[in-house]
Amino acid sequence: MRSAEFDREVVLRAAMNAFMEKGYNKTSMQDLKLATGLHPGSIYCAFENKKGLLLASLEQYNLDRSEELKSIFNGQVDARSGLRAYLDSIVAECISGDPTQSCLSQKAINEIAQTDEQAQVVLSQQCVMWQSFMKDVFSQAKLEGVISGPRDPQQRAQSLIVGIYGLRTFSQAQKDPEVISGIANQLLIDVCR
Repeated sequence: MRSAEFDREVVLRAAMNAFMEKGYNKTSMQDLKLATGLHPGSIYCAFENKKGLLLASLEQYNLDRSEELKSIFNGQVDARSGLRAYLDSIVAECISGDPTQSCLSQKAINEIAQTDEQAQVVLSQQCVMWQSFMKDVFSQAKLEGVISGPRDPQQRAQSLIVGIYGLRTFSQAQKDPEVISGIANQLLIDVCR
């Protein structure tokens, strides 16, 4: 049997966009065929099924978001400025109105993580890595003297993550950019005190 030839990252990013736009359950094999340019047989051969494509897409999404996160923080003068830039990027995604700017991980958590153990494992690993990165950011911010207060970096990271999930969820119903920005500003204040 001949193996399918395609650029895996390109296909996974196209599938990501399809899943972000419609969600896992509403994304059909025809949608994935149109998005990726692969025939269903090639998708099944390479990823076993739609869920396998989603899991691979989630892993690619995590790699992409990790690189994006690092570049946001590397371009800042200090850790607090990095947090501000990161939250600004989240706000921009929330108010864009573009479904492909939503968070694939959050969509998957809401849609299938409770009923699919494999998805739960992948999403849990992503959350642990994100939390670890943010914990390091808050440790650095404390060393730089740009945040104060007794809370430890782990607590701050957890609060930020919960706040971001809440902000993304709230922005689904509240589309006013000023309101979303205000919530993000308050979140930054709260996690830095």
